[in-house]
Amino acid sequence: MAYDFSKGSASPQPPAQVFKGYVATVTLYADRADIKRTLMGKVTGAKDAVIPLKDVIKVQSKEPTRLANGYVQLATEEDRGQLRIATAEREKAIANNSRTVMFTWNQRETYAAYLKAITAEVQTQGGNPFG
Repeated sequence: MAYDFSKGSASPQPPAQVFKGYVATVTLYADRADIKRTLMGKVTGAKDAVIPLKDVIKVQSKEPTRLANGYVQLATEEDRGQLRIATAEREKAIANNSRTVMFTWNQRETYAAYLKAITAEVQTQGGNPFG
C-alpha cells in the first residue's frame, strides 16, 4: 500500500477489526463500531447498529462463564436510565439492546480481545470507557 505524503492528504486509517460474537458480528473502526446481527439475533428486538465512539459514555461488560453468556455493551445517552436498574430486568434490557454484543464461553478469547480494543478506541476518542 502506497502512502501519499503530500500536504493536505489524510493520514492512513488503521484497518478495521472484526469480532464475531453470539448471533452478532462487530466491525470496529477508528471512529465507530458497526454491529450486524443474524436473523436469530434480531428475534429479541435488537437491531443492527452503528455507534460513533464519541457517543459512548461507558463500556459495560460481563465475562462469559460456562453457565452464562457474557457481553460488551457500548452505553450511550440512550442507555443512561438503564444504567441505574439493579434487577434481573437489567440483564434482559442489556441482552435486547442494539449496542450489546453477546459472547459464549467458547468465545471468551474474542470477548477479551473486543473489550480491550473497544476500551482503547473509546479512550482514543477522548471518552472515558469506565463511566
